[in-house]
Amino acid sequence: MAEQKPPEPVKKTGKKIGCLGCSFSLGIFIFFMVVLVLIIVSLLLGPVGRGFIGIELPEWLSVPQPHVLLPAEMIFPLGHFAGQEWGITNTMLASWLTMLVLLLLSLLVIKRSKLIPSRLQSFIESVFEWLYNFCREVAGEKNGKRFFPIITTIILFVLFNGWLSLLPGFITIKAHTAEGEVALLRGANTDINTPLALAIISFVFVEYVGLSSGGFGYLKKFFQVGRFFRGWGKVFTGKVKSGLGDLFFGGVDIVVSIIEFISEFFRIISLTFRLFGNMIGGEILVFMIIFLLFVTPIIIPYGLEILFGLIQALIFGFLTLVFASIAATSHDHEGSH
Repeated sequence: MAEQKPPEPVKKTGKKIGCLGCSFSLGIFIFFMVVLVLIIVSLLLGPVGRGFIGIELPEWLSVPQPHVLLPAEMIFPLGHFAGQEWGITNTMLASWLTMLVLLLLSLLVIKRSKLIPSRLQSFIESVFEWLYNFCREVAGEKNGKRFFPIITTIILFVLFNGWLSLLPGFITIKAHTAEGEVALLRGANTDINTPLALAIISFVFVEYVGLSSGGFGYLKKFFQVGRFFRGWGKVFTGKVKSGLGDLFFGGVDIVVSIIEFISEFFRIISLTFRLFGNMIGGEILVFMIIFLLFVTPIIIPYGLEILFGLIQALIFGFLTLVFASIAATSHDHEGSH
């Protein structure tokens, strides 16, 4: 029998085939050029460009000028309290929707979890593992395990409040009320009451951590008056020089205590306006991009809003983690002096 020759190796041409026969780099270049052309054309056909070049478009092609309202709109009024009407607002409905979605997703993840994880399960587990490891690195092994549930809950709630507001139906679906036609759903983070409620929860959690870790000794940093009164005692017993020194440094301790007390409550204001300002600013940015650009590449405003929502959720959660870690360890530093 004749010997069979091995097949000759296929020679590589060096050409990388990507989408539609183009190389990958060429495809990326074409994509960005198309986006750039769309942006330029959209600017020219938008309200600013039309004012310069004098083009009039049909009314059905024009986007109405955005109108931003800071207070949430009332959907279901329930009565009056202290002279003010109260009830269920569109941001409350949005926050309840976020809670429902998180609950359903949690049940779905638990029900679909397997011993040999799928790619989606592996991704979800890796995200939670990263958050857990981060909590341990910041707060330590013991406190990191304690803080992980509340920190993760805060991050997920803030994150899904922002991301769900990008879904179709938010702002566009209207409800007829006594005040007129208002949006049925509106991003919860854009109502200052939601960031304020989260900031108060964060504050209560931090103070609880401080009291549970250091007992009433945690409150000593707010009432550092011992050295000041000891100074007066030394002055009256004849130790004038030492007493005057204690009086001076005791006065400094009192001023530091007042600053510490004010800064503790100022965290509520700081957390509230940081989240509220950035989320309402992101929403206004999306509205203005859609208004100014005639044809808006959807990846621009929605990509920015997704990124903003993720960053703000992580910042809010990580600041709470840092404050709680400081509260849990502050009594150790007090005892070491």
